[in-house]
Amino acid sequence: MRIFAVLILFALCVVVSPVFAGDVIDGTKPLLCASIEALDCDPGQACDRGIPEIMGAPKFVRIDFAKNEIAGPLRTTKIRSMDKDEDQLVLQGYEVGLGWTIAIDRFTGNMRASFAGWDAAFIIFGACTTYP
Repeated sequence: MRIFAVLILFALCVVVSPVFAGDVIDGTKPLLCASIEALDCDPGQACDRGIPEIMGAPKFVRIDFAKNEIAGPLRTTKIRSMDKDEDQLVLQGYEVGLGWTIAIDRFTGNMRASFAGWDAAFIIFGACTTYP
């Protein structure tokens, strides 16, 4: 039942996220991103689904393009690479032994983040919006 409730919340966020995205995300204005759902994956096994906060991910992170960093409540990490095309903005970096990639839809604000190391893989689904 709990997974069903999370899926409903996720679906609502995906449907309404274009309303919150407002501006086209171009990598110049700071972003506030919320994590909605997470997957914890191991080879040869089905991924475990859950709430990002329970799996150790922050509820919110701020992306500051001027400082070239992403900040959560416990740590801040540098953005090592950023690229964009007509549809998405892609950020990459390395933190706590994991390489990460964040892809953000420039028009809806929908976000997908993946974190991978030799012994761990995580995927986080969420949404971002610009903020002053």
